[in-house]
Amino acid sequence: MVLIIGSSLLAGKFAGTPLSVPWNPPKFPSALRYTWTCFGLHPLLLGGVALENTMSLTQLRASGAATPLPRVTSGTLLQKKIAGQPITALTAYDYPTARLVDEAGIDMILVGDSLGMAVLGYENTLPVTMDEMLHHTRAVARALRRAFLVADMPYGSYHSSALEATRNAVRFIKDAGAQAVKIEGGTARADLVRRLTDAEVPVVGHIGLTPQSVHSMGGYRVQGKTLDAIDRLSADAHALEDAGAIAIVLEGIPRELAASITAHSGIPTIGIGAGPDCDGQILVFHDLFNLTFAPHAKFARQYADAAAFFSTALEQYRNDVARHNFPSDAESYHLPREVQSALAATRPQARKA
Repeated sequence: MVLIIGSSLLAGKFAGTPLSVPWNPPKFPSALRYTWTCFGLHPLLLGGVALENTMSLTQLRASGAATPLPRVTSGTLLQKKIAGQPITALTAYDYPTARLVDEAGIDMILVGDSLGMAVLGYENTLPVTMDEMLHHTRAVARALRRAFLVADMPYGSYHSSALEATRNAVRFIKDAGAQAVKIEGGTARADLVRRLTDAEVPVVGHIGLTPQSVHSMGGYRVQGKTLDAIDRLSADAHALEDAGAIAIVLEGIPRELAASITAHSGIPTIGIGAGPDCDGQILVFHDLFNLTFAPHAKFARQYADAAAFFSTALEQYRNDVARHNFPSDAESYHLPREVQSALAATRPQARKA
């Protein structure tokens, strides 16, 4: 096939002269083949022709996959709510677990400040720092090909000023690869949610039992059990939605209240200890697999006992080493036969010397 290009499209020595350009994409360098593949345009046209077949130069990379999966977005989550399709969500704090969660088809992954207890050994979430959250968010982001990635803003990172909060939130998007941040609090956080939304940072709200408020709540207690508390939490949910939040986590509240908030909300609700009527559910990865070394919460269903699995394997490894059963000869490297022969021949001389 030959493309005839008029004089108005080309400058320099081609001006005023029709040009026959061979239409042979496979012979182009890789970058130009990419141009042809993505935009359907001959590379020589790029100098002066607008790309009318695309709205953005941003393309999702296949990362080696033959057919890359479409990435879950905030719009995907909203469409699932509208369609009545439950949203699945889990926490992850490192590359291998995030990859497993992503490949399992989970819709949303939260790098929660719960990593303080689950991974770092803290007593609660309060000591978790921005650097720790960014470090773990980056690790998780490297593993994901499909899931929507949300990062918790740790305690103190959004409490002192709106300017500092915005800077910290932007770091999660720009530096760590998150698609949204999560902050705790309702009506009192509405102005901040609005500001972050204006700064192009999607926000997931979090109301009910908010772990960063453990001291002011007097411990981890179910919230929303009185009429006044019900009114406050309902107002919190409305304020967050009105401020631009893309979703709301409902934690540790009665099922009936969660159902009411969900029914009156135009954005997805993600429950944890809030009953089955939310638009989605989230759990801590380590709770699913008995890796918390603590009593289980009522809502945290255990799907496997990884602690027992690991303990058995570790004990077997210890015993194999102690009994000289590991490594075996088959698990060892060996010298080539000619080197073994040469070594055997030289050893006596070396010892005599």
